[in-house]
Amino acid sequence: MNDTYRNTTDALTVGETMVMVTPREGGRLDAESSFVLRPGGAESNVAALLAELGHTTHWAGALGADRLGDLVTTVLEGHGVDTSLVRRDPGRPTAVYFKDPTPHGTEVAYYRTGSAATALSTADLPAWTALCPRVVHLSGILPALSPSCAELARHIVCERPWGDVPVSFDVNYRPVLWDRAADGRTDSAGQAARTLLDLAQHSDIVFVGRDEAAALWGTTDAESVRALVDKPRHLVVKDAAKEAVSFTEGGAVRVPSRRVRVVDPVGAGDAFAAGWLSGWLHHRHETLCLKLGHYAAAQVLTSASDLAPLRETRQVIASLESEQDSAHQARN
Repeated sequence: MNDTYRNTTDALTVGETMVMVTPREGGRLDAESSFVLRPGGAESNVAALLAELGHTTHWAGALGADRLGDLVTTVLEGHGVDTSLVRRDPGRPTAVYFKDPTPHGTEVAYYRTGSAATALSTADLPAWTALCPRVVHLSGILPALSPSCAELARHIVCERPWGDVPVSFDVNYRPVLWDRAADGRTDSAGQAARTLLDLAQHSDIVFVGRDEAAALWGTTDAESVRALVDKPRHLVVKDAAKEAVSFTEGGAVRVPSRRVRVVDPVGAGDAFAAGWLSGWLHHRHETLCLKLGHYAAAQVLTSASDLAPLRETRQVIASLESEQDSAHQARN
């Protein structure tokens, strides 16, 4: 075990990161487009945005031993993420996906079959477990990538290789990924529903969209999600532009979403998770954790990038408290 990794970090995130190809200035995907290349991955987004908020973070995963893999690590390191736990695979490529902003919403095309990340497995864990994180975060994308990735996700959540370190899980249901994983041989929606519910029930902190919970489990509102996902200490149900609801042993806390002009919704869920986790890492109360989640999500929603710049958490908290005081004075 390499002593280089015997250190601590606020958050370790585990999962796939691809290279995102997107037209400049919100243009369409066509032969005349000029493009920007950026890292794109749910777990590395959380790591990068937590780093923007002032935390120490590591992202663990696998990339090809190629120029695109170099791009991913360079950009993430520029955002403050430690990538020393990333395995570089000379036999598999770094995955790519294309964003196409249309008048009806952003469409995405993925090219990830056979990528380095699909070969992640429990064999990678010994290189990661000497790190001492305060929280380990992963998403429902990881178990959909391959059987070995599914085994890795379940081992992290259920076997707890970092001992009593809390596990944070974002459901992040992607039907296309599960359809591809099933390859027509099984009920992909049913497989996803069972797998993601099991992982959620064994996690300490869970993030899920009300819409994806409805698609997976037939729930109708935040309360019915909590009735089903009743084991986690913290369950956060996000209802898009309406609100986010946090359930703990102490009950439910609701905070309305911030009203913003949406440029691109991709990555907003990752930003919300980063904001909420930042508040949790600072031992803040549930209301403030939700407000921090909404703040981070709003910055990404109003940006063409998944990695919008954020202020440090203490500055954001001061701003939120100032907003609250102003609102209280206006009511009186």
